[in-house]
Amino acid sequence: MEPRSLRRDSIRRLVRTDLERLQLEKINSQFEAILPENRFYADKLAEVEVPLGAISDLSGLPFTFKDELLGGTPEGDYARNLTYPLQDYVRFHRTSGTQGRPLVVLDTHADWQWWIDAWQYVLDVAELAPQDRAIMPFSFGPFIGFWSAFDAAADRGVLVAPTGGMSTVARLDLIRSQKATVLFCTPSYALHLAEKAAENQIETRHLDVRCVIVAGEPGGSIPSIRQRIEQAWGASVVDHSGASEVGPWGFGDSEGQGLFINERDFVAEFISVETGKPASEGELSELVLTSLGRLGSPVIRYRTGDLVRPSWNHDRDCRFVFLEGGVLSRADDMMIIRGVNIFPSSIEQILRSFPEVVEYRLTAIKSGAMDSIVVEIEDRLDRPERVATELQLRLGLKIRVDGVPLGSLPRFEAKGKRFIDQRK
Repeated sequence: MEPRSLRRDSIRRLVRTDLERLQLEKINSQFEAILPENRFYADKLAEVEVPLGAISDLSGLPFTFKDELLGGTPEGDYARNLTYPLQDYVRFHRTSGTQGRPLVVLDTHADWQWWIDAWQYVLDVAELAPQDRAIMPFSFGPFIGFWSAFDAAADRGVLVAPTGGMSTVARLDLIRSQKATVLFCTPSYALHLAEKAAENQIETRHLDVRCVIVAGEPGGSIPSIRQRIEQAWGASVVDHSGASEVGPWGFGDSEGQGLFINERDFVAEFISVETGKPASEGELSELVLTSLGRLGSPVIRYRTGDLVRPSWNHDRDCRFVFLEGGVLSRADDMMIIRGVNIFPSSIEQILRSFPEVVEYRLTAIKSGAMDSIVVEIEDRLDRPERVATELQLRLGLKIRVDGVPLGSLPRFEAKGKRFIDQRK
């Protein structure tokens, strides 16, 4: 049997017509497997004719929203899109709740293998091999975090060390003593590890880490953040994006310019922010995903709330749709300040270009009928006015910037919560 890596490589290079043919086979097989047992989708698709005749027919199906999945089941407060009886599930995870009430999601053995297989696209970019040693500096709580990455790396023959419950300094000591070559963490925590290392006279650039795989935040595809991580660790950065209710859908390109959507395991659609219709090349749009193969907890036309700019007509070796700049923001995080659309990630990109800015926080408020924003920064130079000048120069907007004492803003191990929205 040919190696799985070769099969992935051939799928990455499929022309669009062949890729859509593969997706159509997968989605119709999925419908056959989950209907009518999956009551959530049996009811939702009662008026829909399946199997589909073409992958484009998917656009005629109703959207799925997170609020619909939150209703709970007769067995407990689980996501409502479960296909099988509860005893068929072996994995329990819960969303972080950063966008509202946490959602409990479950996976069967087969579903979890699907996660592991999808993660291999990320690990291919990182060129992860059995001689690598991986460290997972995250809490290992019910948030899915890097649980699937842990099993995917082990499935690849890599020695993987968990660090749940350890302090940041203890994790640094483990990275050093075990000669770890690959780190899996959020962009925020990669920078925080480097900050703590400097405080403890540990030179991260002289460690054995060659690659940092990041997820949970947009930073891996934001040039200024990516560069800070690479400079701090003397290592390359590989971006990834996924969600508990959806799966591991995105993997970065080696140049750090954005994310590919894993179109073997997902069908992607893009809804224009401006028109609400299917988006065109490069247009700001909301990402809509349909999973292919997660039979125990499928999602069909799921409105992710992630804002992206899709590109089909690129010249990269991988032919999957490419998202320039990765995930740009959340749809409900977008601010309109004096008529200009502004995303927290746009401000973060500028703030991270100042090496003396250690940490920051953004607070969105209402000024009358208009949005306004206040930026707080920990600045080693204590000169917030130069940051305000750069924001005005690059965004065309005057934004208030306040300096705060070093160490006064929170640090994050999981998803950073640097954007506080008080507009509601």
